[in-house]
Amino acid sequence: MTNNLAEKCSCDVIHEDVVNKVKEKMPQEESLYDLAELFKVFGDSTRIKILWALDEAEMCVCDIAALLNMTQSAISHQLRVLKQAKLVKNRKEGKIVYYSLDDEHVKQIFDQGLVHISELRG
Repeated sequence: MTNNLAEKCSCDVIHEDVVNKVKEKMPQEESLYDLAELFKVFGDSTRIKILWALDEAEMCVCDIAALLNMTQSAISHQLRVLKQAKLVKNRKEGKIVYYSLDDEHVKQIFDQGLVHISELRG
């Protein structure tokens, strides 16, 4: 049986100074919405695997499909989602399109997530 009392505040005093200070620093609603949408993109294990792979090396769709044992079509679909979220970029070399992480921020987000998970696991 869980105890839900710890999550409930038993006081009825609003600390207006704290509330106002936080309200002043709160990002715009649109920015918070965009951040939530970004994190949704990270909510798919296939996309996480692709990001991990691209953190290791620039790769084409064929390579990623072989690595993850998936169809090129499925990988292309996920890459489109990642590209729309500006998490990956591509470059053409002849007929081959190579994908990589869009910038260092993507690696930092990914790495911080892994650090957090490892802390949870003890």
